[in-house]
Amino acid sequence: MTPAARVQTAIEILDTIAAAAREGGAPADALFAEAMRARRYAGSKDRRAIRGHVYDAIRAVRSVPVSGRAAMLALADRDPALAALFDGSPYGPAPIASDEPRAETGVAASALAELFDPLIESAEEAAMLERAPLDLRANRLKASRNGLAELFPEGAAIDGAPDGWRLPPETAAVQHPAYEGGTFEVQDAASQYAAAALDAAAGARIVDLCAGGGGKTLAIASLTGDAADILACDVNRARLQQLPPRAERAGATRIETRLLDPGKEAVMLADWRGKATHVFVDAPCSGSGTWRRSPELRWRLTPARLERHLADQANLLAIGADLVAPGGKLLYAVCSIIAREGRAQVQAFLDRHRGWTADSGYLPDGIARAAGAGYLFTPAHDRCDGFFLARLTAPC
Repeated sequence: MTPAARVQTAIEILDTIAAAAREGGAPADALFAEAMRARRYAGSKDRRAIRGHVYDAIRAVRSVPVSGRAAMLALADRDPALAALFDGSPYGPAPIASDEPRAETGVAASALAELFDPLIESAEEAAMLERAPLDLRANRLKASRNGLAELFPEGAAIDGAPDGWRLPPETAAVQHPAYEGGTFEVQDAASQYAAAALDAAAGARIVDLCAGGGGKTLAIASLTGDAADILACDVNRARLQQLPPRAERAGATRIETRLLDPGKEAVMLADWRGKATHVFVDAPCSGSGTWRRSPELRWRLTPARLERHLADQANLLAIGADLVAPGGKLLYAVCSIIAREGRAQVQAFLDRHRGWTADSGYLPDGIARAAGAGYLFTPAHDRCDGFFLARLTAPC
């Protein structure tokens, strides 16, 4: 493919990604892979170049563009070499007209940026869209961070995460035989901090209410030495089915999975009501803390979708609270930097649940910042995904 043809292909893929963002369709990675399967004539260099164009545009454009061409023109306006490829050549994009629409660039649309937690300042915003490193977590049931250092000497320890090892972006760590052996998992530092903040020990009875594929469930099993009973729940069958084989690989033997029906969670967990020493609610959210990995999420968030997330979060907190034994712990977490999903959501819970208290001082020194009754992690301050968590104690 010519360089110009690569740009035109990127424009076409961006059209598909923008349409999916508006309609709640498949994520960008899946759409890019599908587009490449349909263009088998594209070689490896072509694919890398096209992917670079696509994701450079997604990171640059703050909200869903009117077209893929408008997104690429926003890049071309500041890159003369790219602009020169709009030359009207065969399979290339048409020449640029001065009055064509351009997508608006920036971290987020102003209406969305206004929702950020007050701790987020403009100086931090650029870090939200940088390429994320690859963070690994050593599985204590089989290995240690020192073992990861031997496997991946190009990495470095993650501050405040005793099992964490950080590698450059896009390192092919999961292709290493040690991964299939259960030695480590890929897990961002923020999630490692959250699992440790649960502060569960051997003998605990733990409910992971929104377990998904089980990344944090496995981290908890590792931290407790596979000596705690863990009930991993979710309403998504496909995601929850990933956990049993992952647990077997990790050597975690005390994890039970339970598929829940939406709207019937409390009934289906009645046997655990008031019996859990720890409940982890990693609630569905805007994903605004993960823009480094999935920048197109900025294009997908609408006021209606945010309101649905807020309602789900409040409901899950209430369900989780009913499961906690007197004096037990409820850990609430969202991969979000939006105040309504973080500090405001927890304060509303405390206002509704008298007698519950918010803990403090349970994170490593220098990690995260106090945000209301919880803590906020940001890429600039903590070198991890944006994340909010709060640990709450039930009345005795």
